[in-house]
Amino acid sequence: MLCLGLETSCDETAVALCEDGRPVAEKLASQIDVHALFGGVVPELASREHLRRMGPLLRTLFADSGLTLDEVDAVAVARGPGLLGSLLIGLATAKGLALGAGKPLIGVDHLHAHLMAATIGREVPYPALGLLVSGGHTQIMLLRSALDIAVLGRTVDDAAGEAFDKAAKSLNLPYPGGIYIDVLGRDIEADHTLFPRPFLDNHHLDFSFSGLKTAVATYVAAHGELRLPVMPSPGGAIDPSAWPMPLRRVCAALNFAIADTLRVKMERALDSRDTGPVRALLAAGGVAANSRIRGMLTELAARRGLPLFLPRPELCADNATMIAATGCLLGRAGLTHGLDCDAVPRGRRVPWDYREGPPLGRPSVDRRPGPQ
Repeated sequence: MLCLGLETSCDETAVALCEDGRPVAEKLASQIDVHALFGGVVPELASREHLRRMGPLLRTLFADSGLTLDEVDAVAVARGPGLLGSLLIGLATAKGLALGAGKPLIGVDHLHAHLMAATIGREVPYPALGLLVSGGHTQIMLLRSALDIAVLGRTVDDAAGEAFDKAAKSLNLPYPGGIYIDVLGRDIEADHTLFPRPFLDNHHLDFSFSGLKTAVATYVAAHGELRLPVMPSPGGAIDPSAWPMPLRRVCAALNFAIADTLRVKMERALDSRDTGPVRALLAAGGVAANSRIRGMLTELAARRGLPLFLPRPELCADNATMIAATGCLLGRAGLTHGLDCDAVPRGRRVPWDYREGPPLGRPSVDRRPGPQ
């Protein structure tokens, strides 16, 4: 089954083709330079950029892959959660392509797709325990199968990625700040007492990172020398040795506080009777690219004797390959949508409202690019 995937949930415009879940080609246009001027994503600008870039990306995708829309078996699109204006651009494009070419439409839960990014090209033993960490979401999920997922715990306010980005902003680091916090805090022994590990004095699996965000901002305000007088230009390689050591220690302490909070909750989930025995661990989302968090998960999986599945770093951030790959899973199961499929903004649960029908696709053809 050949699936076209479209991703416009936030500030990345991306289109991709997957053959039975295997990546064939992807084209992506980042908006980081646009939003860096404002220190965060401006929703109206994001939707306008999606509208401007979608057409050229699609034309380039088909031209470079040598494939056509006629060869596509289904059109998959991120329907939410995300920025409503951005989602509507992708959804309208997908509906137009599906209607014009007579192809089935598949609306994809953006969070489901993130989890599936960790499974691309791999056989995952289920049930598995999943950790989703991004700028807008922090969740622990039980995956009974690739299409049967239950949320065990979620953030009650801010997500882990929000804490990273707001801490970076308080230090006057460029947007997006999470990568700076990660790189500058590497290879430094973290002060485990500098910042609290939030929301652990309980027995459940929910998260709260608003207090940690406040603790970092308060600490930086009390130590004004930590805040850079001039924001460095974004982009390019980050050389940690060129940065002040006090600032790097703050970054290391924050990395530890977030990673260890995630570890405690994951351990709690593994030991819970409600979770039951699991056969694998996986993690996904933009913050899953953080080196401290990846190291924590690697150590946890080894200690528990479980295989660990992590996406390649480029598949941690928003991308269309994960949308197309998840579309293949859903299409092979005969799950599609009508043209009345709606966008679901952040803060609302994406419904499981698929239409059931015969499996989509045709005999598999390996369309992956050959050796370069």
